[in-house]
Amino acid sequence: MNDLHKSNTLAWALLATFAMVWLYVLGIRTLVPPDEGRYAEMAREMLASGDWITTRLNGIKYFEKPPLQTWMNALSFAAFGLGEWQARLWTGLCGLLGVVLTAYTGCRVFNRRVGFFAALVLGSSLFWVASGQIDSLDMSLSAMMAISLCALLLAQRDGAGAKTRRNWMLACWAGMALAVLAKGLIGLVLPGAVLALYTLVTRDWAIWGRLHVSKGLLLFFAIVTPWFVLVALKNPEQPHFFFIHEHFERFFLKTHHREGAWYYFFAMLIPGIIPWLGVLPQSLGAALRRETGAFRPRLMLLIWAVFIFVFFSASSSKLPGYILPIFPALALLVAAYLESASRPNIMLGAGLVFALGVVGLALIPHLLKLAHPGETGLLEAYRPWLVAASLVALAGGALALLLARHQRRDLTVLTLACAGFIFTQLILAGFESYGLQRAGLALVPKIEAELLPGTKVYSVGTYEQSLPFYLRRTVTLVDYWDEFSFGLKQQPELSIATLDAFVTQWTGDAAAGVRDVAITSDDAYKDLLKRGVPMRIVIQDTRRVVVANR
Repeated sequence: MNDLHKSNTLAWALLATFAMVWLYVLGIRTLVPPDEGRYAEMAREMLASGDWITTRLNGIKYFEKPPLQTWMNALSFAAFGLGEWQARLWTGLCGLLGVVLTAYTGCRVFNRRVGFFAALVLGSSLFWVASGQIDSLDMSLSAMMAISLCALLLAQRDGAGAKTRRNWMLACWAGMALAVLAKGLIGLVLPGAVLALYTLVTRDWAIWGRLHVSKGLLLFFAIVTPWFVLVALKNPEQPHFFFIHEHFERFFLKTHHREGAWYYFFAMLIPGIIPWLGVLPQSLGAALRRETGAFRPRLMLLIWAVFIFVFFSASSSKLPGYILPIFPALALLVAAYLESASRPNIMLGAGLVFALGVVGLALIPHLLKLAHPGETGLLEAYRPWLVAASLVALAGGALALLLARHQRRDLTVLTLACAGFIFTQLILAGFESYGLQRAGLALVPKIEAELLPGTKVYSVGTYEQSLPFYLRRTVTLVDYWDEFSFGLKQQPELSIATLDAFVTQWTGDAAAGVRDVAITSDDAYKDLLKRGVPMRIVIQDTRRVVVANR
């Protein structure tokens, strides 16, 4: 049971099973706002409008991010129709790509066992698995950066031939270009900074002569330039907003209100690396040891993970997915460590997974005390899934402990990976009760029943990110700016700026026999009631109220 990594049959069977489950679960949950609804709706609008240059949300120019995710989602919709799994398909494929590429890199840069372990580690890490099942930009960026990282390691490894080095370096440059199209300049800045730091630490100046800079830059700009030129020609205001506001101001200023404490990303990493938390510190420490050969892949991986972690920790804008690009590097470091880890350390890793299951089962009965008013039923529905996930962690940790005790290394790692993957899938699947409520999917049939071809739909004091996608139409914003501020400054006619102006429009339409529907926040609804605005409640839930003027 310590030679599982040598079996091609097992490796392909595991990959096939993993891929089928991974792709199947893309469609079992509702698109949860804000991110999933936002990026699905942007792609739907792109496909409907036929404009593949100017990205829009709710019909309003939206330049916070480049278009790679929107393009891929729109192509998915064009090929397979509108739906949940179609909206997540690109993200899911990116997650799979990261696992396969990390495994291949582990095999070629280290050895076959490390490659086998790397696939198991990354494919079961809670944060990577969860992000691969969510329609957001973080996995798209992380997969493109994984191309850059893995291609760099494959190109610079000792013994790589000239042709092999050139081809992999071109793949590295292409990965950086696609990362820029996925989320911006960090796709180039972060790998470049990592390479500079690696050079300073190792004094390996010769590596810069092996980067194929001239050909790489030509390829990089051939991929990146067309969209940036075309979008700037159509929208002269885009370059300043994208490069200045969305990069420098986001990093240095607190204008996005996404600041967090210095330990913010530690709180993301600790649960995110489950079930490998017990061996993570040792894996990072092992990377500091002197390696044989001119190129030091473990040190490169360590610098990649630490620098990106510190970079975003220093930023004034923090969101959980920002550190996702470090997970392929961590997976390779953990895999390289597990290859020679002592039995006590492997048992420590398994013991923490077992403890997670025990703690989960102990705390779950007290969860209802944490429920928000009106959401006790949602948490009650989620509880069986959490119990199942805790039992999987407990059983998987216990079995891994037994296997580790008998020094069955490969089977121990496989057991922990299976437990981690199933644990995460149960947590995600059980969240559907919350997802339905947050997306407001139960409201859709009632709203659709009110809609005639000319019916206007307003969104008052709020913007429901998922409802427009499920309604297959945009809404008119009322007294709401937030992420639309830049676009509405360019096209203010696309919204109603004040509640007073909306009331005038709403009551005028009612008097003229024109049907209107409005989705309102609870506060906005109460304000409208105080004003005596004519309204009929169509449907409501704990988060929003839908009204009609007739």
